[in-house]
Amino acid sequence: MGKRAADVAMIGHFAKDKLVFRGREEISSGGSVYYGAIALRRMGLSVAVITRLRKDDFDRLEELRREGILVFAQPAEQTSGIENIYFTADMDRRICKPLGFAGPFRVEDLPDIEAKVFIIGPIMAGEVDLALIGELAKRGPLALDVQGFVRVREGDELVLRDWPEKEEGLSHVQFLKADSAEAEVLTGTTDLREAARELAGYGPREVVLTHAEGVLVYADGRYHEAPFRPRELKGRTGRGDTCFATYLGKRLTSPPEEACRFAAAVTSLKMEKPGPFRGSMEEVEEFLRRHGA
Repeated sequence: MGKRAADVAMIGHFAKDKLVFRGREEISSGGSVYYGAIALRRMGLSVAVITRLRKDDFDRLEELRREGILVFAQPAEQTSGIENIYFTADMDRRICKPLGFAGPFRVEDLPDIEAKVFIIGPIMAGEVDLALIGELAKRGPLALDVQGFVRVREGDELVLRDWPEKEEGLSHVQFLKADSAEAEVLTGTTDLREAARELAGYGPREVVLTHAEGVLVYADGRYHEAPFRPRELKGRTGRGDTCFATYLGKRLTSPPEEACRFAAAVTSLKMEKPGPFRGSMEEVEEFLRRHGA
């Protein structure tokens, strides 16, 4: 088989998560390769997913294949997962506990694929190392969600820790994503604009920071902001994955300012329902019109 091609290739663990909110528990598929890839397909883009999970859970990947996503899955001893315990009504504060870990990706496991952008979207530290970052950077523009480098397993908890190799790792990255808590751990500041500027100093040309109210983009020395405006909040999990993926998908054809507004619109609609964004582009356009964006 020759080289395969996609608009976007994503690498990260496919997760089997437990969501706990107001005393209710549910098992849910998760990970950036789940939330991000399905949202990108709704934009009409071709998507490849490179992932690892237990063979018994391979049937969970059928949901991706039904969306027309090209899936490259490697068997692992465990399927990664996180127990997300939300304890505020806005679902913005949560405790995260690891449920499993599917092990590291190796350079030799990468399929022969070319893409307009490669997204590294790990769930927790240990999935992706510097060698893999360097290899993917040679293949094309690289986007990285720093969550999978600062979210560290310590005992039965997941905690945020600075990424010791950030200087070398981020030097390969063109697009960087963090949330407000991750940005603070990496830079020591709670000022989002200051944090974005500092993170760009390590090499990324564009920095995407999500927070409770919306998204901030720092690109080519300029800031762009757009608010999240969900009418109700039923799908908080996957917010950042959806926002970053759709920003990158839109950036293939549009400038940062437009991609920022678009990603905030898709993410707002996604947050109204549990699970990944399954709406239409017409809904997104209608949302942007309604809010004068």
